[in-house]
Amino acid sequence: MSEVVAVVPARGGSKGIARKNLQRVGGVPLVARAVDAARRCPAIDRVVVTTDDRDIAAVAAEWGAEVIERPADLSGDEASSESAVLHALDTLEARRVDVGVVAFLQATSPFIDGEALGSAVQLVRSRRRDSVFSAVETYGFLWEKGAGGAAEAVNHDVDVRPRRQDRAPHYLETGAFYVFRAAGFRASRHRFFGSIGIAEVSPRTAIEIDTAEELEIARTLAPLLDRATPVAADAVVTDFDGVHTDDTVRVDQDGVESVTVSRSDGMGVSLLRAAGIPFLILSTEANPVVSARARKLGVEVRQAAVEKAAVLREWAEGRGIPLSRIAFLGNDVNDLPCLELVGWPIAVPDAHPRVLSAARVVLDRPGGDGAVRDLAERVLAAHTAREHPDVNPAHQPGRQATASGHPIAPQEAS
Repeated sequence: MSEVVAVVPARGGSKGIARKNLQRVGGVPLVARAVDAARRCPAIDRVVVTTDDRDIAAVAAEWGAEVIERPADLSGDEASSESAVLHALDTLEARRVDVGVVAFLQATSPFIDGEALGSAVQLVRSRRRDSVFSAVETYGFLWEKGAGGAAEAVNHDVDVRPRRQDRAPHYLETGAFYVFRAAGFRASRHRFFGSIGIAEVSPRTAIEIDTAEELEIARTLAPLLDRATPVAADAVVTDFDGVHTDDTVRVDQDGVESVTVSRSDGMGVSLLRAAGIPFLILSTEANPVVSARARKLGVEVRQAAVEKAAVLREWAEGRGIPLSRIAFLGNDVNDLPCLELVGWPIAVPDAHPRVLSAARVVLDRPGGDGAVRDLAERVLAAHTAREHPDVNPAHQPGRQATASGHPIAPQEAS
């Protein structure tokens, strides 16, 4: 039986944003978000990423996609997406894969609507449509600049201004996905052919990233649109100040410093240790308070870490833990290099705005008041779900969703 195959073209070069397909939104690389959206769609049988870039290929494979190496002549600025999809189909045919329907997904659309994607696949597979694309409904009055820059109406009569309810809508492509019959695509060599249908999606998901400004907008939207998930990490690394504490310190007349920590956090660390999950406190400061807390918790600590990301990388390599399987919990800008390095960048809710933007998950509890326990419960929920698939992680403690929207799945180790 023929398959429904999702194809994600993701070349390494980009003029507008350097390494665009590896840029993170909600703590997840754009190419990984596209792969995840496709894998979550029950109507899709196989997910393929076609790329000329080694790093993109590694991320795609880690997130469960097959990788097709795209030749250089199909990877330049002038190469069309259609040419990349055609090459992918030829490669799959050589691998004896019978492709009946293609779902062409663009990684530059970070909030792909999985339900709409599945409906589009069904429209094409049932042959009710030959090609279907994602679009948003619009009642906007469109204009263009004519000769000499004068404005000219496109979709309306300038002398008639009907009310919204008296007008028929138009539809604007979002660029998120295009679904079509493979045979018809091969014949036409274009994504639009035959009977064309529209898969309507919500405007809030419709952003397409071509500029640095749009990337920042997407990062701002991610906490609102991505649903909280269990944190499928194999190790936990945390900052200390602002994470285990409320980021304040008390100093007595002799200059002795003290901080307040949470017993609940201590229990969270204890539960992680009992589950065999490595835990590290990584701090820029060299403070006896940090050492004392680490001893009390029975965990490793690295202090005076000027280059925290380098220390984190060395610690992970020493333990044989992939960086993609590490959760790092931070709160301030000096944590950004670590957050950008790991698969699970986590932030406390009162973190610096740049940290919140970089986070894949923002916790419900603040630093010094249950943040570490919150993270521990999310990690343990993911482990429970992996070991006992019949247990719904949504029923585990700490499983509040930040908003209804488009979840990012925890990935299992390959």
